[in-house]
Amino acid sequence: MRIVFATDLSDAADAAIESRTCLECLANVGVTEVHLITVVPDNVSSGLPGMDVASNAREALKSQRRVFEEAGFEVEAHVARGTPHRRINGLAERLDADMIVVGSRGESPLRNRLIGGTVRNVARTAVRPLLVERIESTDTGYEVEKEELFNTTLYATDFSQNAQRAYEFLPQLTGAPERVHLLHVRGREQMESDLTEGDARARLEEMAADLEDKMGIEVETNVRSGGVVDEILAEEERVGATTTLLGARGTSRLRRLLIGDTAESIVAQSHNNVLVVPPESATPR
Repeated sequence: MRIVFATDLSDAADAAIESRTCLECLANVGVTEVHLITVVPDNVSSGLPGMDVASNAREALKSQRRVFEEAGFEVEAHVARGTPHRRINGLAERLDADMIVVGSRGESPLRNRLIGGTVRNVARTAVRPLLVERIESTDTGYEVEKEELFNTTLYATDFSQNAQRAYEFLPQLTGAPERVHLLHVRGREQMESDLTEGDARARLEEMAADLEDKMGIEVETNVRSGGVVDEILAEEERVGATTTLLGARGTSRLRRLLIGDTAESIVAQSHNNVLVVPPESATPR
């Protein structure tokens, strides 16, 4: 598996990269090739005497690259200039990456920052599965909030085609999760559909049996009723999830927004790591 890992070379980025448990989780899901990328925004000048931003960035990348290499990954480092989310997503498309990994610190949409840019913009335009890794500030610096990335994975589904794509991504995580929890939330839209609560429970049980056969792990199911985002966040806490898996919900031709209201809200509000899988139509051929 090939991933693009975005970094702004900060102490927070170091915390994400240097977490041994996180590195082991990536290795366990089959990641062998890591492309580190840092983006120098256009508004950062390199014309000052004695200052070469790109060269400084390449030099700074060496220590982070070394961490991945010592963990056994094949690593290539990239320094780009421009808009961070465009450069990150562009590299992922060009490399045909299996996943993009970004770090996020802060909860609210205004404070929710990508290491190197804005996590919401990367999420909105990502055409590859995107893992948002939570980083928290501590008295001594930074650390990842939940080290064991995929140990307890919560998959939330509305049984749409986009949710199905996220479900189909689950077996690629084989080797990392110890438990998977399947969740359907009966919000207003779901309650107005023909799908009953009993139907939803039956479909989840079928999916659970399928995953247990494919992944050889424990799978539990639950159906909740209420506001979709609030219920997903509540279920994260109830089951002790370390990563929440969601399908992005559609596109906008004008702004190329791929993520959808629910997934975007979870990315912005959750304390969990979040893995968002884009619609099939978003993936370039």
